[in-house]
Amino acid sequence: EEMRLRVNARERQRMHDMNGALDALRSAMPYARGPSVKKLSKMNTLLLARNYILLLT
Repeated sequence: EEMRLRVNARERQRMHDMNGALDALRSAMPYARGPSVKKLSKMNTLLLARNYILLLT
């Protein structure tokens, strides 16, 4: 029981960290912002970041 709780807590922290990193990446991406723009999905965030990096090189 205690082991499962520790594993679950570690996974929650990992996902919290991952979501924070993705939010930071989204804020650095040059795409339209505003109330009508939906938050990018994790996959779309990574794809947009990849394409932006390729564009810069």
